[in-house]
Amino acid sequence: MATMNETIVALSSGGLPSGVAVLRLSGTMATVAIRTLAGSVPPERRASLRVLKDHDGQIIDRGIVVFFPGPDSVTGEDLAEFHLHGGKAVVAACLAALTALPDVRLAQPGEFTRRSFINGRIDLTEAEGLADLLAAETEGQRRQAVMQAGGETRALYEGWMKRLTFCRAMLEADFDFADEDDVSDDVAADVSREISDLLAEMRGYVSHAHQGEIFRNGFSVAIAGVPNAGKSSLMNALARRDVAIVSDIPGTTRDLIEVSLDLRGIPVRLIDTAGLRDSPDRIEQLGMDRAREALSHAGLVLHLVPSDDAMELTLNDLANEAPVLKVRSKSDLGTAQDGELAISTRTGEGLDELVERIAQIAAEAAGDPSQLVPVHTRQRDIIGQAILVLSDCQDDLPLEIYAEVLRSASERLGALTGQRGVEDMLDVIFSQFCIGK
Repeated sequence: MATMNETIVALSSGGLPSGVAVLRLSGTMATVAIRTLAGSVPPERRASLRVLKDHDGQIIDRGIVVFFPGPDSVTGEDLAEFHLHGGKAVVAACLAALTALPDVRLAQPGEFTRRSFINGRIDLTEAEGLADLLAAETEGQRRQAVMQAGGETRALYEGWMKRLTFCRAMLEADFDFADEDDVSDDVAADVSREISDLLAEMRGYVSHAHQGEIFRNGFSVAIAGVPNAGKSSLMNALARRDVAIVSDIPGTTRDLIEVSLDLRGIPVRLIDTAGLRDSPDRIEQLGMDRAREALSHAGLVLHLVPSDDAMELTLNDLANEAPVLKVRSKSDLGTAQDGELAISTRTGEGLDELVERIAQIAAEAAGDPSQLVPVHTRQRDIIGQAILVLSDCQDDLPLEIYAEVLRSASERLGALTGQRGVEDMLDVIFSQFCIGK
């Protein structure tokens, strides 16, 4: 079983081979490891060129060694970095020499970040933000992750907790020191006003949860239409590669096909669905059921209607609260009506305009990427619990009970940053990281 007493080491610079490989080692054996391989510990936080040798005195490599003493390192422990040439054999030899030392082992996924949390260098929201930053593929995702990893989310949550603590203090002062002149005559009313303002702020924050969902999981765009409307051809054109089979045979697409796009920094999930029609084919019916399910959860539906065919879906097929953008496909084979968006995947007509329309709708749904929004379901659920608790606050509650309600809400908010009751969540959160992080 992994313990904090062991020193951990891992490649933290990515896949091999590479120009440079960085091995990171954290724990009480950091200085011993440096002396064993490099001869002596270099000055703190200064890069030093050293010849690295194994336990038999054989040269492993010539590289840079850096030492960061705890508790002011990223993990809060003594930390060493070995910057090597990025060959697989070089890294394997150095790792073998390091793990041959007593109490030194290979790190588990996310273990460096977990130690940072346990040693108070970061809180849980910053750890989640760091995981998001490593996984970010679009500019919007990066900006959201930077805010969270930089502590802005923590500052917001801690601000709420401080307000609750102040309100509790006022209530307890009222029933402990009721005879003192400097205690307000109507503390409960003052506290209720403050709690009402706090609830409004928390509810407003949670109301933007859909925006956080878009930044984290993407804005979903489902392509719908009758068979042979050109859905798969459009999918391939927008993805700029062949991801869907294109055929003149109706019902070719049976399952959902999904690709990710980056539009204006917003992650967009484009979903190709089965053509909707009456069919006795059981397998095709299953595909259409999946298509309708995708339409019901989409943020935008592209309704493709071929220019050479009058057939189109009914409103029942497209029943969804999401906006529906009607698109005339195969414009090279027919004529679109005035005002309709017409496209041709064969000639490229209208594709740029369609992409711009999708990007505009996605950007409006996601909102400003610089606005702080709840990105993680864990955070939204905890805030929702705290809101339910605070909603029970009433002016006529006995002050002792009122204070206990505020304490309960504060404890729930404490789980946001990791101050309270998160032990069962730690494995889930830190398993998202790579081994060297």
